Amino acid sequence: MPGDQMSWFEIIIAISGGFLAGVINTLSGNGSIITLGLMTEFLGMPPQIANGTNRIGLLSQGVFSLLAFKKMNKLEVGNTKPYILTGIIGAIAGAITAVYISPDFFNGIYKLLMVLMLILIIAKPEKWLSQHKSQAHLSAWIHIPLFFILGFYGGFIQLGMGVFFIFIMTYLLNFDIIKSNIIKIIMVSSYTILIILIFQWNQMIDWKVGLTIAIGQSTGGYLMAHFSSRMKNLEKFVYYLFIGVVSLTLCKMVIYEYL
Repeated sequence: MPGDQMSWFEIIIAISGGFLAGVINTLSGNGSIITLGLMTEFLGMPPQIANGTNRIGLLSQGVFSLLAFKKMNKLEVGNTKPYILTGIIGAIAGAITAVYISPDFFNGIYKLLMVLMLILIIAKPEKWLSQHKSQAHLSAWIHIPLFFILGFYGGFIQLGMGVFFIFIMTYLLNFDIIKSNIIKIIMVSSYTILIILIFQWNQMIDWKVGLTIAIGQSTGGYLMAHFSSRMKNLEKFVYYLFIGVVSLTLCKMVIYEYL
């Protein structure tokens, strides 16, 4: 498919899939399961090219989501700058590694972490639903390797990175789920700029497909960020959305593997 002209049907599906991914990414994470699946299964794109192309929509969605959050005066990172910087460094290392190693390498780890997270999310809902929590401080000996690994994973494949990030921010650092989301978008957008350069240097981006998906993804991200400020019980909505996303991800993996 790469290099071919996209049909109108493919364009509509790409924009629609991007829109849905933008909505999911802005409030929870794992929207990449839609865009990566769309590129590899529907458009026939090689996994490594899809991995690079996926970053175009992620960046556009991040920028437009942050613009919406900025209008609502919700952009604040507090004392998380060291975490963000460590994650960016890890993401650069992950992207360089992804040039040489197939993303399938992380499949087993990804499944295990998804199952573990689903159990903990359901077992301790108060961790997600509390709006006023005293933030914890991690020792540098913990946060540097932790956020480096998190960033490395995001740079390598991105699939599920948002879910893992929010999980760590909520369970280990006691951030509320909304602020965790915003910090996630800031970090992912920051390192995605650099990662695009790495993938483009290695000719692993299909700009035609990437920009088409980005139209929908940026629209979905902006609208979701904008309307989230008017939603009552947003934390509860995001909590159940999060459970739904993780559950559907696990179902998809089981279906693809055993059926």
